[in-house]
Amino acid sequence: MDLGMPRRDVARAGLVAVIWGVNFVAIHASLEHYPPFLLAGLRFLVLAIPTVLFVRRPRVQWRWLLGYGLGFGILQFAFLYLGMAAGMPAGLSSLVLQASAPFTVVLAAVFLRERPGWAALAGVAVALTGLAVIAGYRGLAVSVVPVLLVLAGALGWAIGNLCSRQARPDSPFRLMMWMTVVPPVPLLALSFLVEGPERVAAALSGAPSAWTANLGLAYTVVLATIVGSGLWTSLLMRNSASSVAPFSMLVPVAGLTAAWLILGEKPSGWELLGGVLIVTGVLWPHLRRRAALGAVRAQRHTAGVKS
Repeated sequence: MDLGMPRRDVARAGLVAVIWGVNFVAIHASLEHYPPFLLAGLRFLVLAIPTVLFVRRPRVQWRWLLGYGLGFGILQFAFLYLGMAAGMPAGLSSLVLQASAPFTVVLAAVFLRERPGWAALAGVAVALTGLAVIAGYRGLAVSVVPVLLVLAGALGWAIGNLCSRQARPDSPFRLMMWMTVVPPVPLLALSFLVEGPERVAAALSGAPSAWTANLGLAYTVVLATIVGSGLWTSLLMRNSASSVAPFSMLVPVAGLTAAWLILGEKPSGWELLGGVLIVTGVLWPHLRRRAALGAVRAQRHTAGVKS
């Protein structure tokens, strides 16, 4: 991992990874009370109201803003929450969701005509092998459906990545905040249609079990979204993306650890093997790029000494 940035920023990047990893435990707590579509809709509704009132809209085309909200907001969290509600462990969800990285590479090659290098393609192959290991084990041990649902969420994240890249916003943070305006109405409508008015009313009735769920929702909104995304955006503004991005690989580490300590989840050896392959596949292009840059710098240094 590249630590070529101030120690304070390294600490902040690590803190964000921990906040985001623990967020999967918070989501698990919220899903104990709220149905998945309703929870996702409430998550974005709480953010959308102050955004419309106090945050200036970024100068981007509406189609990219709507696409970002559709992919990153609606598809990612609808399928992630459905998968976790269907039995996908919180720690494993934090790991499988990292499939968004290889999915982004594939979608960019198909729709944006980007040509990934061999290192990126090798990384995609390794990450997909890891996903196949996890899906195969889960399919034999329990059910593969929750894994596929979380993978669909990762695909939604990848779609959001492409739309946010095409948007080219003047302020990434304001784009992220205005993205939250898109999901509430569709998600809440889905909740009423699929989960039913009675279940929605029961979840909003203020039952004792709602306290823990609301604490989890508050963590997701305040710490994971506002604080975490705000810090992450500021890090990207002060440092290169290649320095900051690899820290996101600490998220599943924090997620698995938090789920183990708080929820007692213990991934199997096959799931850990799949996780190692996913992380390796995601990091592989960055590691290869770093090695190539190091070799170039070494050659320049050697040439300078000889001259």
